[in-house]
Amino acid sequence: MSDIDYTRKFSVSIDKDQEIRMILSSVYNSLQEKGYNPINQIVGYILSEDPTYITNHNNARTLIRQLDRDELLQVLLKSYLHEK
Repeated sequence: MSDIDYTRKFSVSIDKDQEIRMILSSVYNSLQEKGYNPINQIVGYILSEDPTYITNHNNARTLIRQLDRDELLQVLLKSYLHEK
């Protein structure tokens, strides 16, 4: 059977989840580098969608604003439930 005889699958969802995780990790590290409590700051951002909770250090504010808040919450919830 040749490579063109079957349908390949790929999931945009998985790629998007990985992108969200990478951005969130980068934002977390930037907040930590600046001396903030990253969890508190990210929770504040998620609840209010106010970008001033996130530092500009390392473009963290720009990065997190690329994410849709609903998608971010989905990734966080999936990650939490899979770890429990």
